[in-house]
Amino acid sequence: MGQEIDTSHFKKQDFEAFSSRLEEETEYLSQLFHEHALSNSHEVAGFEVEAWLLDLQGHPCAVNETYLERLNSSLVVPELARFNVELNSSPLTLQGDVLSRMHQEFQHTWQRCLSTAADMQIRLMMIGILPTLRDSELNLENMSRMTRYRALNEQVLRHRRGRPLQFNITGREHLSVKHRDVMLESATTSYQLHLKVPLDKSVRYYNTSIALSAPMVAITANSPYLFGKDLWDETRIPLFEQAVEVGGADGAAFGPVRRVTFGNGYARDSMMECFTENIEHYPPLLPYESEGGIGQLNHLRLHNGTIWRWNRPLIGFSADGSLHLRIEHRVIPAGPSLIDAIANAALYFGLACHFASAPIPLESRISFSEAKQNFYEAARLGLSANIQWEGATRPITALLDELLLPAARQGLQQLGINPADSELYLGIIQERLANGQNGCAWQRRFIEIHGADMQAMTMAYLEHQDSGQPVHEWGV
Repeated sequence: MGQEIDTSHFKKQDFEAFSSRLEEETEYLSQLFHEHALSNSHEVAGFEVEAWLLDLQGHPCAVNETYLERLNSSLVVPELARFNVELNSSPLTLQGDVLSRMHQEFQHTWQRCLSTAADMQIRLMMIGILPTLRDSELNLENMSRMTRYRALNEQVLRHRRGRPLQFNITGREHLSVKHRDVMLESATTSYQLHLKVPLDKSVRYYNTSIALSAPMVAITANSPYLFGKDLWDETRIPLFEQAVEVGGADGAAFGPVRRVTFGNGYARDSMMECFTENIEHYPPLLPYESEGGIGQLNHLRLHNGTIWRWNRPLIGFSADGSLHLRIEHRVIPAGPSLIDAIANAALYFGLACHFASAPIPLESRISFSEAKQNFYEAARLGLSANIQWEGATRPITALLDELLLPAARQGLQQLGINPADSELYLGIIQERLANGQNGCAWQRRFIEIHGADMQAMTMAYLEHQDSGQPVHEWGV
């Protein structure tokens, strides 16, 4: 979905031509998997994080075209809404001092972004859902001026046959709203981790990422409020699922196969299974026929970009032109601070490596149905959740403290991560767990003390974020 297209209107023949190219490229990729032609090199990490542009009072400011033109950075690009931007990291091999180098680059990019924002008399903020956001601001006038977003909106509504999108969720409070466009999606801002994995371990990494989604979303939760309502600890999860609520192939447009999904099962023998599922169960949303030969896989990658699994396999090109496989771990919200984000990455990378290399696969100990149930329970209740783990019901806090944090340390050691970096960033997770204050808990505590003043809470959050302190140290 990162690539731009030059039309938003498609005819029947466009879908037919795209589908033909997609079939060819899927067959070609299947051959590459069969021949073990994708990269088997060491793990490489990166991330993308979505941020909000705000006015000086903490409300959304729809100026990303002007902002990005002034910033002029290849690492920062538009997002769906004109009040959002996306920051990207450089890919780095997961070894040595990679975590501190990732942190340093993030700080450099963020400081450039803050400086440009200050010059424009606006603010920049990372949070799962902006507390001051109003339903009326999610309109087509505030959609970024990129053709692919207009096309996505038109095609989602076409697949829904004009039926409005309905967001209905019960958490601590209840919220029900209707939208006739996809702009609800822009209310969700994420921190998406990318892990390039060796082909021969890719199934294990993918399945492990699925099983780990529940504890990852619980410890990082940062999205309790939407339009003033207190909902789930990580409301971003159901919001995104319902904001692009489109089903599978014709005849099942409103059926159980969803484009924003936890998935339908673990991979069995090959990650190719996901790309086969893409073509068999998901009709093209953006049938844009692009230039480039079959080896570029342009149509396959564009199609895959319109299927939003919470753990999504990606096909990419390395610097030497070779194809590789990445896992995109999409469950984590943006924020609360830069150092929290790197700590969240350290936890995921360490856990993924440890369990992907374990003698007994994690997916053989936790069924897919349990992993899925765990995920939504953790998104709803955060660190208060109890989940199923190896045949027992366990508090997610105890699981993190007794099993997962030690496993993450072992995983980082296996990767050859600098011990000082491992201790620094996983120490932040340990402290967050010890006092129970992630971003969600801080937001609720602020409202409990100061009342339901979303603007005051947003400005206090900004002050803490700008201080650089990790969220477990934030006061109210």
